[in-house]
Amino acid sequence: MSQKLLTSAVFAGVAAGLIAAALQFMFVIPALLEGELFETGARIHFGADGSPESTRGAPGLGGDWGRHLMTVGFNIVTYVGFGFLILAAMAFAEMRGLTRITPRQGLIWGLCGFVAIQLAPAFGLPPELPGTPAAEIGPRQTWWLGTLIATTLGLWVIAFGRGWIALSGIVLILAPHLIGAPHLDAYWGVAPPELAAEFVSLSLGTAAAGWTALGGLCAWFWTRDTP
Repeated sequence: MSQKLLTSAVFAGVAAGLIAAALQFMFVIPALLEGELFETGARIHFGADGSPESTRGAPGLGGDWGRHLMTVGFNIVTYVGFGFLILAAMAFAEMRGLTRITPRQGLIWGLCGFVAIQLAPAFGLPPELPGTPAAEIGPRQTWWLGTLIATTLGLWVIAFGRGWIALSGIVLILAPHLIGAPHLDAYWGVAPPELAAEFVSLSLGTAAAGWTALGGLCAWFWTRDTP
């Protein structure tokens, strides 16, 4: 069983990582590179004349193959690691008789992983363009980790709890947001707000696709030899 879990998670993680990387190159990285132009001062928004207008357009990906390969490698390593976690959770739930692993169920597990790891923390700490000032990293990491754990437990309780116990999962999910994420006391930033909003949407959309693919592929590889 452990060998099957290992191979299923690796194959699913590599495939999902490549899918996520391809989507990032198509959508997220161009917006990130455009944000870097404002970070470095190559483009200026809200310039000295007070104009809120600036040129729109992402630069090409360029020939920085080392950076591109690191992006692909980071995605593969990340999704393989998450593949281990999500598949172990699915296998545990199946052994306890809570559910049965199917590719369709895997898609749901993948979406739940996206909600816990990406979407819920983004309500308080959305993805940020380069050069965006933010609160100190320590409190933000603490809040992010607490949100991840609370959301994961909350989703588990909602999915497998019974009666009033299931409702406590909603409290767990809401708790970090009632506490609130750490933020600066003022708004700062050098890039257009439209670009920042677009970057958030593209980042979360790409993550949703990657997580959904990961969940479905984990379940498919896990069950492919099952009669």
